[in-house]
Amino acid sequence: MRATRRDLRALPKAHLHLHFTGSLRPDTLRELAAGHDVRLPDILALGGRQGARQPPELRATDERGWFRFQRLYDAARSVVRGEHDVRRLVLEAAQDERSEGSGWLEIQVDPTSYAPFLDGLTPAVEVILDAARTATAVTGVGVGVVIAANRTRHPLDARTLARLAARHAGEGVVGFGLSNDERRGRTEDFAPAFRIAAQAGLVSAPHAGELAGPDSVRRALDTLGAQRIGHGVRSVEDPALLGRLADAGVTLEVCPVSNVRLGVYRDLSAVPLRTLREAGVPVALGADDPLLFGARLLDQYELARDVHGFDDAELAELARASVRASRAPSDIRARLLAGIDAWLASPVETKEP
Repeated sequence: MRATRRDLRALPKAHLHLHFTGSLRPDTLRELAAGHDVRLPDILALGGRQGARQPPELRATDERGWFRFQRLYDAARSVVRGEHDVRRLVLEAAQDERSEGSGWLEIQVDPTSYAPFLDGLTPAVEVILDAARTATAVTGVGVGVVIAANRTRHPLDARTLARLAARHAGEGVVGFGLSNDERRGRTEDFAPAFRIAAQAGLVSAPHAGELAGPDSVRRALDTLGAQRIGHGVRSVEDPALLGRLADAGVTLEVCPVSNVRLGVYRDLSAVPLRTLREAGVPVALGADDPLLFGARLLDQYELARDVHGFDDAELAELARASVRASRAPSDIRARLLAGIDAWLASPVETKEP
């Protein structure tokens, strides 16, 4: 029997869940580390090389695992030390998106980490936004920026970032997020920051419902006015919450490979993609941190097909959901949606199973 399937690389899509540092190419990480004389942990120094170890099972659902994940992330972040590094990172992220059929990228960044190397918070954001504009011009991939507060820091820091994000709304900043360990900090303490961002028309896209359970999603909805949820997979543990998400059309940015690498689910088949879709919850696939998890956006679509049995029509709907939930300009949204329809109407490839 012969299998028929369309090329997922040719499927137009948007990428809504990619972290700034986590988008680094392994080779770029090593080159920047060498240039700045930064010693990397072995797992990062070897990662991505032929014959090297696979990305680690970080198991961040316990304290030791989260500490290890954070240590690796901080080590990677430490190699981005100036304007040239930032521009290279953003350009390469856009190039990688283009190679996988993504026409719109929303890259998430906490500029606090890069401010010391870029003369302060405001110059850091300005460099990142200019890098995004340049990357768009060079690659044809639209790049928007989601400024994210860190929930392990003081909520007043989040307000500072929200004001900065609001100041640049319409100039490349498209959203405001809340990242890091969902089990830390009181979600409601960050509500004032999200109100500042909402008044500027920025999409509210906090993390919730991955390391923490469905109550964290409910709090993000109730106190932060979440319009999108980073991850949110553990909403399946509460059917009433699933119904609420579906009724409100709140999109979950689901990153299956990171869910497994962080120990939330035992394997890829346990990630509840089908449950979410069958409940009517919009799902946009994301890669989260490809540097640490070893999988990019295209890999997420391939596992939806190969592990969860999504057919081409269902894969096209995942792509549509990513575009609809994006803050891409109307012309880009229209072009991508038309491209998805054209992809689904195109002849299928025929391969031996």
